[in-house]
Amino acid sequence: MPAGSIVGALISSFIADKYSRKVAIMFASILWIIGSILQAAANGIPLLITGRVISGICVGIASTVVPIYQAEIAPKEIRGRVVSLQQWAITWGILIQYFIQYGASFSGGGPDNPVQGAAAFRIPWGIQIVPAAILFVGLFFFPSSPRWLASKDRWDEAIRVLAKLHGKGDLNSPKVLAQYQEIEEALRFERDDAMTSFAALTEPRMARRVILGGVNVMMYYVVYVMQAAGIGDPLLAASIQYILNVVLTLPAILFLDKWGRRPSLLLGSLAMMVLLLTVGALEGAYGEPFHADSGPESAISWIIRGQPKISKAIIACSYLFVGTFAVTWGPTSWTYPSEIFPSQIRAKAVSLSTASNWVWNTALAFAVPPLTLSINWKLYMVFAVFNAMAFVHMFLTAPETKGKTLEEMDDVFDNGVPAWKGVRKWSRLDVLQKEIEEGGLKVSLPLAVFSVQPKQG
Repeated sequence: MPAGSIVGALISSFIADKYSRKVAIMFASILWIIGSILQAAANGIPLLITGRVISGICVGIASTVVPIYQAEIAPKEIRGRVVSLQQWAITWGILIQYFIQYGASFSGGGPDNPVQGAAAFRIPWGIQIVPAAILFVGLFFFPSSPRWLASKDRWDEAIRVLAKLHGKGDLNSPKVLAQYQEIEEALRFERDDAMTSFAALTEPRMARRVILGGVNVMMYYVVYVMQAAGIGDPLLAASIQYILNVVLTLPAILFLDKWGRRPSLLLGSLAMMVLLLTVGALEGAYGEPFHADSGPESAISWIIRGQPKISKAIIACSYLFVGTFAVTWGPTSWTYPSEIFPSQIRAKAVSLSTASNWVWNTALAFAVPPLTLSINWKLYMVFAVFNAMAFVHMFLTAPETKGKTLEEMDDVFDNGVPAWKGVRKWSRLDVLQKEIEEGGLKVSLPLAVFSVQPKQG
């Protein structure tokens, strides 16, 4: 599936730019339904792989386009909160599907039954269809992105959507007029610079933003961590982490727009580095080599025996790691890439950012199991170094973006001020809105806005 996600992320911009963000997400929903049907009906490995690849393409498209769509329709004051809902939905999906799989594993005599029935895997894969169908139908009731509509010169529809989202339907709301003015000026500037192709991402001022983009290992291989710690029921112990992931994403949803993206990225990297170093040190100091020829424990080569306090400490660090990720990098890693690029290349840039994430996930899927067997506890040290590098990188290159409109990101990144020195507190949109309210700025809407009904799109 991660390999399919890479493909989906790379092709997502072509669909999202040509047919709209909303249509791209609906297309992804259809792919997920098809992939789930093939997986549930699989009578062999080839059909199963086909279904997984198709589902992976859906994940790649959706994980790219959903944050873009959310960022483009959300008010700047709560954009972080809105985009963070993507991560919260992911955590709920992981949790719900985990318990569905856990419950289904006991069907047909349980996992220890050598002739266990196919229901153990067909039920979870079949249930996957439900959320995709809900999303597909629900999107008919959502508007198109006003910024996408504006990029296609469908200004009458764009302004009507802005009015519904930010002006309670009032086309002459100062906030709506200010947003129209800002979006129109930004698009004109981007078109003058011919900023529409992938080549624009290689320009020095854009390359810095493209590079901005974490990987976590515990969420993927948490069962192995529990087994290595000597836990009796690692599957049940691991489920607590998924619950924590859901619960602790909530603070980020509520407060990301208050405390900002930059503190989340920096403190998250630092805390996860410390926790990974701690787990690695405990396993290295108190563990011992282990070998199993078969069964679930054959995936580990290092285990802690007779050290209940150390095992509990490792579990606690694992829980803290997941909690830290949920509060910091989990939601922020979706929010930040979706908001830092100009409108004309936003989908292309985020597609590359998301594709790189899925490349790392694919690499983890193939590399971590053999590395766990060969270097065991030292693997945590490797990932701790990655987090240390992320901290330095974000400290030097990631400015704060909270409270700024998408159209202000060029000013945020190109103002010549180092990232660690911060940016101005006020927003240009607020200044425009105030000037319009006081009568110092007159903004004229296209006449078509008052005469043409919005189209579906």
